[in-house]
Amino acid sequence: MHFAKAAGPATSGMHMEIPKTNPESPLVENSPPIAARRRYRGGDKKLSTYDLVEQMHYLYVNVVRAKNLPVMDVSGSLNPFVEMKLGNYKGVTKDSEQNQKGVWKQIFAFSKERLQSNLLEVTVKIKNSGEDELIVGRVLFDLSEVAIRVPPDRPLAPKWYKLEDNKRVKTKGEIRLAVWMGTQADESFPEAWHSDAHSTGQSNLSTTRSKVYFSPKLYYLRVNVLEAQDLVASDKGRTPDASVRIQLGNQVRVTRPKRTRNPIWKEELIYVASEPLEDLIIVSVEDGVGAGKDEILGMAHIQVSDVPSRHETSKLPDPRWLDLQKPALAEEGGETKKEKFSSKILVGFCLEQGYHVLDESTSMSSDFQQSSNHLRKSNIGILDLGILSARNLLPMKSKDDGTTDAYCVAKYGNKWVRTRTLLDTLTPRWNEQYTWEVYDPCTVIKVGVFDNSHIDGSKDDAKDQRIGRVRIRLSTLKTDRIYTHYYPLLVLTPSGLKKLGELQLALRFTCTAWVNMVTQYGKPLFPKMHYVQPIPVKYIDWLRHHAQQIVAARLGGSGAPLRCETVEYMLDVDSHMWSLRRGKVSFFRLMSFLSGVTACCKLINDISTWRNPVTTIIAPGHPPQMDAPLSLADAAHPDELDEELYTDPTSIPEEILRMRYDRLRSVAGRFQAVIEDLASLGERAQAILSWNDPRATAIFTIFTLIWAVFIYVTPLQVVAVLVGLYFLRHPWFRGKIPDVPANFFKRLPSESDGLP
Repeated sequence: MHFAKAAGPATSGMHMEIPKTNPESPLVENSPPIAARRRYRGGDKKLSTYDLVEQMHYLYVNVVRAKNLPVMDVSGSLNPFVEMKLGNYKGVTKDSEQNQKGVWKQIFAFSKERLQSNLLEVTVKIKNSGEDELIVGRVLFDLSEVAIRVPPDRPLAPKWYKLEDNKRVKTKGEIRLAVWMGTQADESFPEAWHSDAHSTGQSNLSTTRSKVYFSPKLYYLRVNVLEAQDLVASDKGRTPDASVRIQLGNQVRVTRPKRTRNPIWKEELIYVASEPLEDLIIVSVEDGVGAGKDEILGMAHIQVSDVPSRHETSKLPDPRWLDLQKPALAEEGGETKKEKFSSKILVGFCLEQGYHVLDESTSMSSDFQQSSNHLRKSNIGILDLGILSARNLLPMKSKDDGTTDAYCVAKYGNKWVRTRTLLDTLTPRWNEQYTWEVYDPCTVIKVGVFDNSHIDGSKDDAKDQRIGRVRIRLSTLKTDRIYTHYYPLLVLTPSGLKKLGELQLALRFTCTAWVNMVTQYGKPLFPKMHYVQPIPVKYIDWLRHHAQQIVAARLGGSGAPLRCETVEYMLDVDSHMWSLRRGKVSFFRLMSFLSGVTACCKLINDISTWRNPVTTIIAPGHPPQMDAPLSLADAAHPDELDEELYTDPTSIPEEILRMRYDRLRSVAGRFQAVIEDLASLGERAQAILSWNDPRATAIFTIFTLIWAVFIYVTPLQVVAVLVGLYFLRHPWFRGKIPDVPANFFKRLPSESDGLP
């Protein structure tokens, strides 16, 4: 691409080129050895579990507790811990002063394919006051004699084992544990300490485990600020310039000011509330006493849980009068005070149950359900996702000649899943399977891959790095078909589009209600309330931003947190931000659509002029993937990427800002020209009905009347034959001058005539 320089106005233009197709990053179909491909040839696939992943075997050790341990330290303290050895692998339980009774309740998992020994050694040790490790005793297990368990078999009950010394002599003390062979389908798998993460500290262990999360249930809170009475300013002789400030969490909205003692606002404000609805709504009336200076006239508090709900299009709850208290009394809980502030405010509150709270980009949303469970329809199918493996990952950390600690996050609907983190490998094999209920086929499932930056006790502000993301629209999947592909992991960086590896997924969409799924295509995307009482456009981005912040904060505050940067990446937080690259993408997409329309018109014209083009339509055999050429990410100029990824414009040199402004004007000019042409076409059609050109409208009316009489008195078959003969007339009977209807349409006026 050629970009404008900031030298002067002569270079304010920009030459835009459509990039060539990138031959790299193809979607690779493969056939992994999964049970669904090997064994199932029909039947109810919903009854099978873990059939979309390769079976992986693990040795599980459930260490419960110990008893009768001897006191081996002169101080009398007892800080026991258990160490498990299996070849080069070692697992150690927690040890602390609070664990003097020898209670651990920890499960360890050793990957069978990495085992280098047939003997498991479980040793109980004690740390004395000098931090030396003293051996109490041990128990040995021959792996060939270990029980094999496959769910739904009942879990193995732990047993008591006598401790032995190195000479296999019984010693004082016993340990209770269970040892068995299982797969990743075992119930203990998500909570187990895996062999490749045993060296991870207790504080960071939760970041390596697989876990299922659910987004908090969100509601729209509608607040109608109507009026206030008897407002009194601090200066008794002054009429207050009153506005209402309503705060819910970190969401703050303010009404327009009214200079009167009894103001009437009649303004509607909308917020995002989340369960368990414990937040306070703070209503304060403020007096604008000066530039940028407000004085609080009174405050009132109300609990979100006390707000009445509304289901769909029922009547809004009646507004209520709130007593405005002085700020000091309100902060102290002024309801118990006898002194009351005389002013009141009339406010209507309503918790909307019939909307879907937007927390994703509409075009890439995974859910359109209402907030209320009672209003939701039954599911139409089941989506099974198998996260198998990744290959050709690039090192994300510089230590030890480069390494990556990769994990995956998948999101569909309100359910999030995170796989376990596999440490120090560029070819991780997760083989974890998850299931979602599907309510709408026109939704998208997202799977992202990240590098865990919190393995070795990194700072809390360290961010997990993006490796790539895959989006798959369910409507592109055939029912009951198993899709197994390697998806390219592409990330946009300041230096350009980079491929950081490939992710292997297995997908299956099973339809359980064909009639409901087919009828779903004729229904609107959003619930009825979005059309009966739509959210104002000016609020949508603001509400979406706060909904995303609530989801990120809630998932980040759980026991095994999902990092904020991970949640924001999966929710496409920056999808609404301006980007020159995305602007050009939209332009080329529009031009591509118009070129398709032009091609169709050309095809019809070729048919009508007795030409015979050959057209071949090939249906895609795989789900769509990220298209690098379409996104222009592989051909974007570095400055465009810097503009898109660097959000602080204040530190950019003035000449670069000027160049970007000139470039933006050039691109916007092309958008403007295309949009003006489209607008002119529509306005010319409207001009016929609006009598902007009386003669043209009269001609059209007379022609329509004559045509209606002609169709009425002439058989329909004759009309069809005449129209067909005229349309397919031979080129000898055609001229180079445009047809009369086209000339007539082009002569109609448009609103562009009135533009300055």
